[in-house]
Amino acid sequence: MGSTGSESATKPHAVCIPSPAQSHIGATLKLAKLLHHKGFHISFVNTEFNHRRLVRARGPEFVNGMLSDFQFLTIPDGLPPSDEDAIQDLPMLMDSMRNYMVGPFSDLISSLGSNPSVPPVTCIVSDGFMTFATSPAASKYGIPLIHLFTIPGCALMAVKHLRALGDNGLAPLTDESQLANGYGNTPIDWIPGMKNMRLRDMIHYFRISGSDDTLFNFTADTGHKTDDATMTIVHTFEALEPDVLHTLSSMIPRVYAVGPLHLMIDRIAREKIFVSKHIECNLLEEHNECLCWLDSKEPNSVIYVNFGSIAFMTQQQLVEFAMGLANSNQRFLWVLRPDAVDGDTMTLPEEFIEGTRERGFLSGWSPQERVLCHPSIGGFLTHCGWNSTIESLSAGVPMLCWPCFGDQPTNCKYICDDWGVGMEMDSNVKRHEVERLVRELMEGEVGKKMRGKAMEWKKMAEAAVCEKGSSSMNLDKLLDEVLSE
Repeated sequence: MGSTGSESATKPHAVCIPSPAQSHIGATLKLAKLLHHKGFHISFVNTEFNHRRLVRARGPEFVNGMLSDFQFLTIPDGLPPSDEDAIQDLPMLMDSMRNYMVGPFSDLISSLGSNPSVPPVTCIVSDGFMTFATSPAASKYGIPLIHLFTIPGCALMAVKHLRALGDNGLAPLTDESQLANGYGNTPIDWIPGMKNMRLRDMIHYFRISGSDDTLFNFTADTGHKTDDATMTIVHTFEALEPDVLHTLSSMIPRVYAVGPLHLMIDRIAREKIFVSKHIECNLLEEHNECLCWLDSKEPNSVIYVNFGSIAFMTQQQLVEFAMGLANSNQRFLWVLRPDAVDGDTMTLPEEFIEGTRERGFLSGWSPQERVLCHPSIGGFLTHCGWNSTIESLSAGVPMLCWPCFGDQPTNCKYICDDWGVGMEMDSNVKRHEVERLVRELMEGEVGKKMRGKAMEWKKMAEAAVCEKGSSSMNLDKLLDEVLSE
C-alpha cells in the first residue's frame, strides 16, 4: 500500500492529465504507474464525463480500493450532457480543451497546493494535446511541465509541419476526393528527418476544408506549443525512429523516447513487486472470453480485427469487411464496438454469420495487449492508432492497415514503408481486396517476410525496456532532471 504521514510528505508528486480519449488515457496511465513505481505520489486527472464511464466499466472499486498515494481526480469539461457511453463530439471537445478546461485545471492545482494531506506538486505530466489547459497553470504556479505525446515521433513531426502545408499551397483541400488522381502522391520532401513522405501520409486534419476548422487549428497550434514544456516524452523507442527523434531533439528542448510503456511495466513486474500494475482505465468493459477461444487455435492461425475506440465505418464498409473475412477462409477474432457504424445500427449479413460460425469469434472490447501476445494471433487488421501499432510491434505481429483519421495515415506510412511490417488497404473498402490481403498476410510469402521483420522489432522493443535499455535509461534521466529542478 501507499505510504502515509511524514513519509508521504517527502514524496515527489506528479499530476498526470491525459487528453479525454481512451488511447490517450491508457498511455498516460501506464506512464503514471511507472512514476508511482519510482516513488511518486500520483494525482490522475480525468474529465467528470470519462470518470463516470470508468466507474461504470470498472465498477465502484475502481475508485474505492485504490492506493493511498495514487488518487483519481476530476475536472469538468464544460460540454453539454451526452449519451453516457457515447464518444463525445471531437471538435467540441477540442474547443473545451483549448478554452474551458484552463480554469478548472488551474483551480485543481491550487487546491492540491493547499492540501496538507498530499505532497507539494513536483511536476505536471500533461498529454501534449492538453497543453492549452495545463501550460497556464504550470506557468502560474512555477511547476515544471512535462509533455507526453502518445503518438510516435514521426506523427509529432508531421503535426509540427501541418501549417507549412498551407504555406506551400497544398492545403486546405476543398474536397477530400482531391487526394485521388495522383494529388495525394505529391511528394513532401521538406520535412526534416522524414523521407519519402507524400501528401496523403500527413496528419489527416489538413484534408478538411476551411481555414477556421477546429481540428486543423487545434492540432497545428499544439505543434507550435511544444516549447511550453520543460521536457517532452514521446511514446516510442530510439531504434524505431532514430532520424525523426534526432531531428525533434534539435527543435524541442529535452526530448526523451520512452516506450513501449506496457513492456516497461511488464518487465519491472516480472522482476519486482509492482503495486499499481492492477490499476486500469478502460472506458469500455473488457470481454475476456475471446482468450479461451484463442487457446484452442494453432499458432499464427488467427487474424485479429479491431479498429480502435473512436474510428467509425459505414454500414456498407462493415459488410465489405465481413464478406472479405468470410471469403478469405481464415480464422478471425473481430472486436466490434456497439457504436462502430456511424449513425446507424450495426447489421452483419446473415451469410457472414452462418458461413463463419466455426472459424470466427465476434467480441466486445477485448484485452488487446493479451490478445496480440497470444501465440495463435498471426496478423492484425487495424486502423493504425498508435497504441495498437506499438502493441503490435511489441508482440511481433504484422499488420493490415486501414487508417481513418488523425495520426493514422502517418503511422500507416511508417508501418508499411519504413518498418516493413504492414500492407495498406484502400480506404474505399472492397471485399475482394480484404479477402486477398488477409490471405496474403496469413498464408503468403509477403506475410511471412513481414512476420519475420515484426519479430525483429519485437526484440528491439524488448531491448529498449531492459534495465540498461534506451527507454529505461531515458526515463531515469528525465526523472533526475525533474527532481533537480
